[in-house]
Amino acid sequence: MNQPDYEFLRKLLREKSGLDLSSDKQYLVESRLLPLARKAGLPGIGELVQKLKDGNSSLIGQVVEAMTTNETFFFRDKVPFDHFREAIMPELLKARASRKSVRIWCAAGSTGQEPYSLAMCLKEMGAALSGWRVEIIATDLSQEVLEKSKAGLYSQFEVQRGLPIQLLVKYFKQVGELWQINSDLRAMVQHRRLNLLHDFSQLGTFDVIFCRNVLIYFDQETKINIFGRLAKSMEADGFLVLGAAETVVGLTDVFKPLAERRGLYRPSGAAPAKPPAFGTLQKMATMAGH
Repeated sequence: MNQPDYEFLRKLLREKSGLDLSSDKQYLVESRLLPLARKAGLPGIGELVQKLKDGNSSLIGQVVEAMTTNETFFFRDKVPFDHFREAIMPELLKARASRKSVRIWCAAGSTGQEPYSLAMCLKEMGAALSGWRVEIIATDLSQEVLEKSKAGLYSQFEVQRGLPIQLLVKYFKQVGELWQINSDLRAMVQHRRLNLLHDFSQLGTFDVIFCRNVLIYFDQETKINIFGRLAKSMEADGFLVLGAAETVVGLTDVFKPLAERRGLYRPSGAAPAKPPAFGTLQKMATMAGH
């Protein structure tokens, strides 16, 4: 791929998705777009770029999807899900005891492993959530990955990555060579196509926002803008969960980190919270009864 073609693709991707590719990522672009070019019956990336310059809108959408579909797996990085079980939900059970409802947004839901991991965490809480309404909204730029998420069908390889065997047995059923997450868990997750660069205020207000491993691809100005809008979409005492390589520190003061919980943030106006002790399942059941 020649340099002008690469520069054209960089500019296109930044405008359409916020993806900020550095000048040394040509190998990544080639590995993702060459299969797409061949599928479209084109001999190479140069011809693909020419079609894009001609304004082929469906091809533009496919290029954006190919470049922004990120890897995901069940309980990825483990720590955010420990935070969810041990700090976030116990506090929300107390704070939302009167209204008995919690809204959670997975802002880069991809093929569903993250929202379904959260759904399994919630199911495991059992009686503590009896009588509660819990909404999980999963959004993504790619319609293709959202369709896969809705279906909840995963290969043997996908369920072996990060998913404990006891949860596989408990919450999935085998369909031929695939595994499908049970319908009651699928019903816990609503899917919406969404570009984080665009207005998302119509989604409403959330108690918890998981926005992991997506902001790393954006330039600084875009990140600051998205953090500002995330803060407006969150309850004053809500929680923001970022990926391991992401932070608000040095970018914005609308969120503050919880020193003892890596990757966990609160809106700056929120009262400081003490993280609950480990092994909180029993306590959670008690809190829900209050």
